Amino acid sequence: MTSTPSPANDRTGAAILVDQLVAQGVKHVFCVPGESYLAVLDAFHDAPLEITVCRQEGGAAMMADASARLTGRPGVVFVTRGPGATNAAAGIHIAEHDSSPVIMFIGQVQRDALGRGAFQEMDFRAVYGSIAKWVVEIQDPARIPELVSRAFHVAMQGRPGPVVIALPEDMLVERASVADAARVEPVATWPGQTQMAELQKLLWAAKRPVAIVGGSLWDQKACDSFRRFAERFDLPVAASFRRAALFDNDHANYAGELALGANPKLCERILSADLVLLIGGRLAEVPSQGYKLLDIPSPRQKLVHVHASAEELGRVYHPAVAIHATPAAFAAALEGLQPPSAIPWSGATREAGADYRAFSDVAPPAPGKVQMAEIMLWLRGRLPDDAIIANGAGNYAIWIGRFLRFREHGAQLGPVSGSMGFGVPAAVGAKRLHPGRMVVSFSGDGCFLMNGQEFATAVQYDLPIISIVVDNTMYGTIRMHQERRYPGRVSATQLRNPDFAALARAYGGHGETVEETAQFAPAFERAVASGKPAIIHVKVDPEAITPVATISSLRAAATNK
Repeated sequence: MTSTPSPANDRTGAAILVDQLVAQGVKHVFCVPGESYLAVLDAFHDAPLEITVCRQEGGAAMMADASARLTGRPGVVFVTRGPGATNAAAGIHIAEHDSSPVIMFIGQVQRDALGRGAFQEMDFRAVYGSIAKWVVEIQDPARIPELVSRAFHVAMQGRPGPVVIALPEDMLVERASVADAARVEPVATWPGQTQMAELQKLLWAAKRPVAIVGGSLWDQKACDSFRRFAERFDLPVAASFRRAALFDNDHANYAGELALGANPKLCERILSADLVLLIGGRLAEVPSQGYKLLDIPSPRQKLVHVHASAEELGRVYHPAVAIHATPAAFAAALEGLQPPSAIPWSGATREAGADYRAFSDVAPPAPGKVQMAEIMLWLRGRLPDDAIIANGAGNYAIWIGRFLRFREHGAQLGPVSGSMGFGVPAAVGAKRLHPGRMVVSFSGDGCFLMNGQEFATAVQYDLPIISIVVDNTMYGTIRMHQERRYPGRVSATQLRNPDFAALARAYGGHGETVEETAQFAPAFERAVASGKPAIIHVKVDPEAITPVATISSLRAAATNK
């Protein structure tokens, strides 16, 4: 129910804005303060909101993204104009690519200075027009409830994504009497009976089906419903890139993640399938292995594509059946489907599960004293089922995807966009929301130093995250591509790094250094026991570039072409 305008609710624009966040159920706000929205900072003072003050706007936006992934509601971030807004762009790009509902508020110059090139002025519609679902500048404080309400609708509905709202500085101190907007709930799209009947027929006619789960808008209930469907039909289930937590990785039907360095047997299984059921995802470049698993525009496999956005259906692949539905609504509708009396692909499902376990259980030896595969296998047994694992981008993440196993929805926070620097701020955001869950971040040495300053935020709020820094003294992914295309011509990829364990102690946290595999387990346990934010500095041999390749082998293969 909305309130009625009256002199009693006459407020400044800043107060109106903060009241809208409370009305929408927002509990956490991430920010880097700026004079352009000083009035909002003052309104925060008396609001029932948890404010997390961050060290850089990109990290703040990534924390808001982590909040969105874990709650399904928009993560909220405030940044200042000009440099603050441009710093935040990396986080907004991640939210767009990864379909995360994030709402970013940006301070703006006062209204009578717009268009004059005032101090730190930017045209935010032009700057964010290609990576945000909607960009708006609020000129009238009386319209704040209307436009914030719309922002929540836009961010959550269809394919979720970021919304950017600019706030002229003088508008925030102007007063208005206006009713608060009602709490926004996203409108779910449901599959039609005809479409579900078509899916039933395709499943009954199939010989080699495979399901792929991906995208956002899932929750634990939807994951559980889909698991029951997969069990009734005994389907092999793969996960799209960095969406492995949508299906229990220890389940017998789990076939693996379509990631960088994906299991070749999983790729072969999808290539040879006669029916592909794609739920929630888009099967973009990485999960499709460079758009090679399905032909474009007409896949040779029968494709059933389920997505919350009508614009995504048929955008790249022409499906045999397109189902416009959210994953949660579709998973609920699956309860009505009945499997055939005899399931001809059960043997293939057992084989798919066995292939995944063989791929993720084998720790191939790598050069050097630190064996990352063995460390991951140890962590697999040590981490609780509800642990949250965050990572950025880099070759180190291949070990995470291959050897760790995710059991519950929300356990995996990784950027589909392949953006470096995501792991530490995502871990801080996750721990802020879930202080009782273990939160572990992984970063490469280059990845950590892009947003590693947010470790200071963890210390400030007493958030005992464990940050594992995998240090090979280079931008490893770029070096890998360099050796493949320009063997032996090393340029602009070498790094000279600090002592990351000492850095942790300088921030006020706990630091550990690992130079051989046997040192990792006790270092991890000491980090946990410290009760502080911790960095475990793991020094790996630069030769160990992926679980199956070395720098030397890549160079030799490229040289001998």
